[in-house]
Amino acid sequence: MPASAAVKPTPSRTAHEFTVDDVQYLSHGGSPLLLRLFKPKGAGPFPVMIDLHGGAWCGQDRTSDAMFNEALAKSGVVVAALDFRMPPVAGYPASLTDINYATRWLKARAGELRARADRVGMIGISSGAHQAMLAAMRPRDKRYAAIPLAGHTGLDATVAAVVMVWPVIDPLRRFHHAKRLQAAGGKYPEQIDRVIPLHTKFWATEEAMEEGNPVGILDRGEAVEMPPVLYVQGANDVVHPKVDLERFVASYRKRGGEVDLALYEGEAEGFIRNPASKAAPLAMQRIIDFVHARLG
Repeated sequence: MPASAAVKPTPSRTAHEFTVDDVQYLSHGGSPLLLRLFKPKGAGPFPVMIDLHGGAWCGQDRTSDAMFNEALAKSGVVVAALDFRMPPVAGYPASLTDINYATRWLKARAGELRARADRVGMIGISSGAHQAMLAAMRPRDKRYAAIPLAGHTGLDATVAAVVMVWPVIDPLRRFHHAKRLQAAGGKYPEQIDRVIPLHTKFWATEEAMEEGNPVGILDRGEAVEMPPVLYVQGANDVVHPKVDLERFVASYRKRGGEVDLALYEGEAEGFIRNPASKAAPLAMQRIIDFVHARLG
């Protein structure tokens, strides 16, 4: 069990059948952006989770987090897994603009989804978790909310909860951390060699990395939204430094935010995807329980 986990009985839930469909939610210059919609069968109303994939801001797509999205849908959650603009098409903050629009677009369709607009949350993996937290903190940022939603000018992109799964919570410090590991030589995760150029492709400058840094935003005292957060990570994760986790948790709590920390001892980066990990099913259940507790 994770050191920080409270031992609570898991409530029994009906296992839902669900449908999976690809839907266009936005278009840029004739290029469509799709989301993969997982819809439980039943009357609802169901909570909604918006899934943001990882890939160091530059890779993967709406199909990448199927194991998370299928588990949530089976538990009775509508899941919308987004595609969004990435390099080389566009860097920061284009993806945040797409995510903000998708959040409002989904809220506007809550009725047809058998959902409620006030029960919308986000889940993200790695760089997707960073974007989920950033989007949740800044739902009314003029850059992120730049695309109007016709007929729904009163809707905003606030969310009621965020699940971060091994997030790149401090992009600038992770960039410097990767460079230090590379310079020191020796043995380090192969992801380190990949993330350095991808940071640069998405952010372009270190100044941008800091401007879009949730830890820095909190430390600078920026006025932000602070929904409840579940933070999931392996304690032995070298790709997502534990010191950054600790800084975010301390800063978020200091500002009055709630963080449920699920830190799994002996586990490394990506452990939930590892079928040999004994902690993986515990972490997945922890995610499902948090979503239903906060949005159910």
